[in-house]
Order: sequence, then structure tokens, then C-alpha cells
Amino acid sequence: MRGAIIRSPVNHSKPLSREEIADFVRRLDSYGGNRTTAIALRLLLLTFVRTVEMRKAEWSEFNFDQPEWRIPAAKMKMRRIHIVPLARSTVDLLLELRQITGAGRWLFPNTRRPHDVMSATTVNRVLEYMGYASGAVTGHDFRATASTRLHEMGFRSEFIELQLAHVERNRVKTAYNHADYLPERRQMVQAWADWLDGIAAADKGSVR
Repeated sequence: MRGAIIRSPVNHSKPLSREEIADFVRRLDSYGGNRTTAIALRLLLLTFVRTVEMRKAEWSEFNFDQPEWRIPAAKMKMRRIHIVPLARSTVDLLLELRQITGAGRWLFPNTRRPHDVMSATTVNRVLEYMGYASGAVTGHDFRATASTRLHEMGFRSEFIELQLAHVERNRVKTAYNHADYLPERRQMVQAWADWLDGIAAADKGSVR
């Protein structure tokens, strides 16, 4: 039977270039659909969590005084609590979102089933609605984008890997406190948000 089954090519996540990020932000700003979905996409770019982690986010997991998002271990791929520091622009988006969905449990409730969360296909469907070919850009690509650009910006790999919730499989190396490098990661996510803001501002200036 060897050779009888042809496997589809593996679709690895790919980082977006600076120009592609500017194009994405431009398209998102022009998106006329559900505001909560637009916020979800922007938060994926800002926080670079997995799409499933964003979809299943609950308001009880957020602390706006710190500010941070603590994702319970049960929701994480590696079954470790994950702390996501929040940049100022991220907090602004979350506060806007709280005016829309804050009365309920979920940040992104399902529009048809309020007691459930946003569908797993929603993000990619919206990307297609924004004009991207199917699979050309996916929610997971934002993680690769942040990782690549932050390395280029000179941030240490340990900070980036912790922010991505990647866990070293070596038992000695995994014996770390889940809050390791939190001050450094707070600085990193703010620098990332500022860099994204700079791209958006430059793009708007060139359009004028």
C-alpha cells in the first residue's frame, strides 16, 4: 500500500512580515463585522496566545490591577498555569470588550449559544472575509510572527518561549516557577505592543 495514500502538505505557521502586519491591521480596521470578533483578532496579535486559549478566556481570569491574565493549567496544552502580562493597549481593548460581554462568563461567547464560546472556525472564517485566501493567514501565525520579530528585536529566547507557553521537555529545565521572568516579559509585551502601534501609525501616515 506504500505510495497509495498521498498526505497533504503540513501547514506550518509562518511569521508575517512588517508589511503584512500593516496590511492585516488595515484590513482589520476596515472590517465591518462583529466588534467582539475584531477584538479577538487584535488580541491574538497582541498576546500571541493559542486561538483556543483566547476563545475559552473567562473574565474571572483577568486582573486589571497587575495587569495580567492567568490561564488555568487545565486549559493549557502543557497543563501548566500560564501568566500573560498585558500591555496598555491590550488592557484598553479588554475594557472595551468588557462593556460588550462583561456581564457573562466568557470574553467571547457564541452568538447563537450564549452559554458556549466562540466557534473554533470563527477566526479563520473572519480572516477569509477580510480577503485572505483560505489558510493564507491563520490565528496561529500570530504566534510565529511575535516569536520571530521579538527575536529580531533582541529579546532573550527564554522570555519569548515562556510567553509562548513552550515548556522544555528536559525535567531539570522544567523545574521553574511559572512566574519566572515576569518583569522582563511585562517589558517585552509592552515593547511588542508599541512596535505594533508604530507600524499602524506609519501605515496610516503613508496612506495620507
